[in-house]
Parts: sequence; structure tokens; C-alpha cells
Amino acid sequence: MDRILSADGTPIAYRRQGAGPPLVLVGGALGVAATDAALAALLAPRFTVITYDRRGRGASGDTGRWAVAREVEDLAAVVGAAGAGASVFGMSSGGALALEAAAAGLPVELLAVYEPPYTPGTSGLRSKARCTDRLRELLAAGDRGGAVELFLSMTGVAGETAARMRRAPAWADLEAVAHTLAYDDALLGDGAIPAERFSAVAARTLVICGGFSSAPARAATRTLAEALPRGRHRTLTGQVREVAPQVLAPVLTDFFARDVYAYGRAS
Repeated sequence: MDRILSADGTPIAYRRQGAGPPLVLVGGALGVAATDAALAALLAPRFTVITYDRRGRGASGDTGRWAVAREVEDLAAVVGAAGAGASVFGMSSGGALALEAAAAGLPVELLAVYEPPYTPGTSGLRSKARCTDRLRELLAAGDRGGAVELFLSMTGVAGETAARMRRAPAWADLEAVAHTLAYDDALLGDGAIPAERFSAVAARTLVICGGFSSAPARAATRTLAEALPRGRHRTLTGQVREVAPQVLAPVLTDFFARDVYAYGRAS
């Protein structure tokens, strides 16, 4: 992997593959560059795809006290390394980061996000507050496994499935980055969609959800798309929160290839 220094001197590791216009993929909670390998491989025939380890994960550093602004600076550094005309796709909480960066002035013309996990509405905000409090308790106690299990339960993973995952070799990798769950949680604030802040997003933005995702998740993506000055919404039939790369890749290819007709038909 290559490395670039963020504004505060933190090394950020990234990988480049493919040929064509640059496209940066921003991973979600617990993800590293390798998590996006399947999607990157499908996009690489049309784009130069850049995946990276977000701050505190994999081969990237974690200098100083975390703040949203630091992760925005990290993404800006990666976009700068990607080259002129780079576009950005963010998965889940990586989508929230991409939107925060765009609102802060990241120079991208095209942006796509898949189900940023905002939880607007009274019940959603209460649930987010409870999860935030519990996550802080677990991490303060050093219970990384408990923090990972909390995250999995929030994403709909059944308890028995999480128990099986604990016995798998990959569980250690999840625990290694469990502290970054606090970063993703903070990215989402209180769970409400920051419509006023996102009114500064100048990029044409495609907000995507899965047709089989939960009703609140689908509704949140529609609300988000409406809050963005140049937002559009699209539902992928039959998909859930863990979207299939082979279904997502053609949609992203159409959008980032600047196909006006494809953009216009997004519903």
C-alpha cells in the first residue's frame, strides 16, 4: 500500500487499482481497504479505484485526539492523491464522512452514498442516544468484543450469529479496530440528518438504499436525498444493508461515468 500524510501528519494508507477517472471508496464501520476489494475489482475496468484504511485502522495511523475534521482532512488527502476530477463513494457511515467532507468544501463533482445510518425521528434519536451511551461504557471498560457485538446488533445481526462470529479467526481483526466505532458513532451526531450543514454540498449526489432494507433506513435515505441541493435517490430492488457488490457496481459505473440519462432516471 502507498501512504500519504494527512494535514495533522497522520499517515493514511491507500491502494490504487484499475485505469480511468479516479474514484475513491470510503468504507464504513470496522472496514479497512481490503473490505472494499470486491467492489473495487468490479469498478477497476472503468475507473482508477482508490481504497484506503481510515484513521485508526489497518496500516493507517491515529495521531492525536479524533475529530470529524481530522477524518475530513484524511479523505481530502486521499482525494488529492487520487488526482484531478476524483469522485467519491461512501458506504454506510463512510457515506456520512463523505457528505461531511463535501459540506466542508471537498472538491468533488460527483458523490454517491449507500445508506448512511442516520436515525431521524423521535424513536430513532432515542435509540441512537442509548447505543452511544452503551458504546462508550463498553469501550471505557476495554470490552472491545462487547463493542463489536453492540455494533452488529445495531445492524441487525442476530445474537447467535454474533456468537458464531466470535469463534472465527476474523473476530480478532474486528476487535483490533473496535475503538473506531466511537469515531463512526460521532460522525452521525445525534442521528438526525444535518440538513442545514448539508445544504452546502455542491456535488451531484446519488443516495442509494436497498429495497429490502428496513423501512426506517429507506425513509432516512429519501429524506437525505431531499435535503441535498443536487440529490437524487435510487432503490436497489432486493438488496439490504449488506449490498451485493455485483448489483451496486453497475449503478455506480453509470453514475460516475457522468451518464446524464442514467442520472436522470434515478428515482
